[in-house]
Amino acid sequence: MAANGPAQGPQPQNPAQLIIDGVIAHNEWRLLPQDDGNGEITAASLAPGKVILPLATWQALHRDLGDRQAEIGVWLDSDDPVELVGAAAAELPLIAVHFPAVTDGRGFSTARLLRERYGFEGELRAVGAFMRDQLTYLRRCGFNAFAYEGPQPLEALLNSLHDFSESYQAAADQKLPLFRRR
Repeated sequence: MAANGPAQGPQPQNPAQLIIDGVIAHNEWRLLPQDDGNGEITAASLAPGKVILPLATWQALHRDLGDRQAEIGVWLDSDDPVELVGAAAAELPLIAVHFPAVTDGRGFSTARLLRERYGFEGELRAVGAFMRDQLTYLRRCGFNAFAYEGPQPLEALLNSLHDFSESYQAAADQKLPLFRRR
């Protein structure tokens, strides 16, 4: 369950490959789906390795994970307030932000808040239903990893990260507006 109710749209997929920092890479993280009510996950029952937990699961377990903190990430659904991760974001190695539909842009604001308000410097991964035309804007908001679920091969998406050579506004990827850079 999301913080404010049931999951928004379909659960995000966890592809074998994704784009991280402008290159295609093997996905080393396992993304756990939101709790379906069939079994409670505990810190002791959590399989070893790098795991991305839904926000509600992470909230319940993060104090009990001890030395596993470096291999535990969290994923936020579009209706999960970023404040629920808050200052703990700076200690996480990975945060995934779920886009349940192409038309749901709340993840853009979530990314900016994580980077600019909460000082998150780890991997910020877009998961779910975003499209190729949004990659430049996702990168500008602070995303550096993209778990793309569309039909196009990842190689075709790499150029979309740089659709525009200059931007006027300051953003997570460029702290100064264009007039300050000249």
